[in-house]
Amino acid sequence: MTDTVISTPSPNGKTTSILTLNNCSSSTYLTSKTQLGDEYNPGDHRDQVKGQSSVGAFVHLLKGSLGFGILSMPMAFYNGGLLFSMIATLIVGFLCTHCVHILVKTSQEMCRNNRVPALSFAETTEKVFESGPKCLRSWSVFAKRFVDGGLMATYFAAACVYMVFIATSFHDVINYDTGLKWDVRIYIAFTVIPCLLIGQIRNLKWLVPFSAIANIFIAITFAIVLYYLFREPLVFSDKPLMARSEQLPLYFATAIFAMEGIGSVMPIENSMKKPQQFLGCPGVLNTAMIIVVIFYTAIGFLGYARFGSEVRGSITLNLLEGTPLADTAKLLIAVASLFAYGLVFYIPIDTLWKNISHKISEKNHNIAQILIRTGIILISGVVATVIPNLEPFISLVGAIFLSLLGFLVPSVCETVYLWPDRLGFWRWKLYKNILLSTFALCALVAGSVASINEIIKIYQ
Repeated sequence: MTDTVISTPSPNGKTTSILTLNNCSSSTYLTSKTQLGDEYNPGDHRDQVKGQSSVGAFVHLLKGSLGFGILSMPMAFYNGGLLFSMIATLIVGFLCTHCVHILVKTSQEMCRNNRVPALSFAETTEKVFESGPKCLRSWSVFAKRFVDGGLMATYFAAACVYMVFIATSFHDVINYDTGLKWDVRIYIAFTVIPCLLIGQIRNLKWLVPFSAIANIFIAITFAIVLYYLFREPLVFSDKPLMARSEQLPLYFATAIFAMEGIGSVMPIENSMKKPQQFLGCPGVLNTAMIIVVIFYTAIGFLGYARFGSEVRGSITLNLLEGTPLADTAKLLIAVASLFAYGLVFYIPIDTLWKNISHKISEKNHNIAQILIRTGIILISGVVATVIPNLEPFISLVGAIFLSLLGFLVPSVCETVYLWPDRLGFWRWKLYKNILLSTFALCALVAGSVASINEIIKIYQ
């Protein structure tokens, strides 16, 4: 068995260091004291030497949540209004936390039932359907593929967002300082070149230094952003308490994109020596999410109060053009995003390769990987060129993919697992999950329509 420490980002720019356990089956973890009749505790069969402590998991979850996504929160507040967005951000944060909670709890129960130390997001979904009502068991493979496909689509779409953001940041700095009039699409074309090189990296160990440098750059950028937010008195009188009704779907889509990190939660939990401490009160999840929601609300509120209707997809793009400090922030966050691109791209391409590698001759694996990675990055560059505006792109990714993975799938998994006689008093958990699923579908439909309409306006 070999252990590897890696860093995994979520599609909104969050980077999380996790411990992966390679080349091992569940039987590797069984100890001599584990008998078939004993109650199985997944934590007893995880790596107790190199596994993450609760403090380590908390730090990773917190660090991974304060990335690129938080910089888009002022735009979310613009689409919601000051008061509405403050209340809604607290609600969305609570719902995100709850959905993560029920997903992790269901996964831990499935680990006990199947006597395995850990399960991924997709594996949890598969096992839930396999052990669920008979009429749903045949859907287990589809459920696993749906989650895998959703995660791949999320990260591939996030890769397009990264390209647009990197190119826009360089466009604003270089065009202003040099007097060039180049369109942002030219910068997107240039951005594709380093992405092609970084996207060919197949060993996560080689990407860890990029992630470390990116985290330093992000920390410096945050400090500069806070300086600009507080350098002058904030103005609240001209900001609506609630935005127009047609803008509200964009608020939810953007906020979900920023806060939802469902793809990185299970790797963090799977790496813990004591997974039971991930949940509970206060627990790793609750403590980290309280801090995250406070930060996101504060940055969104202050950023919108400072820049108002001029706020852009990332607050760094609103900083004064031509000033050394503002240019430094824009360039640092652009380079940090470029370094994180390799990690964002690795997750979906690794999942895709695992699903198709058996169909390709082993002697052609190397050239096949090169061609597939190159083709997908070029396609991403074309999509980013067609939609070179960051704001609706962020909203569209959040509306389509993260609404499904972050809210719909966890609520469905819990319902199937608890069906039919463990849904609580008067089956309140069933009705609660129906409401969560309805919220996810409404966010999907309304957010997608609003985002696509914005994209059509830009294209026209």
